[in-house]
Amino acid sequence: MRQSEFGFDHGDAAEAIVDGAFLLRGRALPVVDELLVGVQDVVEASPLRHMITPGGAPMAAAQSNCGALGWVADRRGYRYEACDPETGRPWPAMPQVFASLARDAAGECGYDGFDPDCCLLNRYEVGCGMGQHVDADEQDFAWPIVSVSLGLPMTFRFGGVERGGKTLPVVLQHGDVLVFGGAARRRYHGTSPLKRGVHPVLGACRVNLTLRRAGTGALPRD
Repeated sequence: MRQSEFGFDHGDAAEAIVDGAFLLRGRALPVVDELLVGVQDVVEASPLRHMITPGGAPMAAAQSNCGALGWVADRRGYRYEACDPETGRPWPAMPQVFASLARDAAGECGYDGFDPDCCLLNRYEVGCGMGQHVDADEQDFAWPIVSVSLGLPMTFRFGGVERGGKTLPVVLQHGDVLVFGGAARRRYHGTSPLKRGVHPVLGACRVNLTLRRAGTGALPRD
């Protein structure tokens, strides 16, 4: 069991999903108000937008970024950039509560030393989902990915190391944190379309924070 920066013990709450992936149910609830303020600050500086895939199709979720790097998609491909291509300015600084929550959650799942430099914000409307994919644009796969769910529940689906086949559904609720690294880092994953509903705070949508170490950094030591 680990003591978090927020003073809560959550180390025995990690639920193993697949090899390398863990679900911390309600882990973000103690700081959810701060997270929502951070989301608002980020989107005021770099508004949400529907990025374009290399094939020219708009992505289903509206997106923005914060941190030293931001994930972008357009006809040139998928990559990380230091500046928002729409504003020409550096991405907004990552709110401290985002980074602290991600570090704590990763550490509680055995991934010590995680220091995110990118947070991708996705806003899902009803009927919107994310197709199966592998996060492959980072410079080092040794670091985990930390995903924070806010708003309406959504079904996350873990697949295998090849596209297609059976997937394992994991229902993510408001305040849940999903951490996946190790072998899970190479698995295909996506979501089912967001079902209709109204969240008491966020209304008819879901916001997801995906925190990654996209650039180079010191590797975890054995």
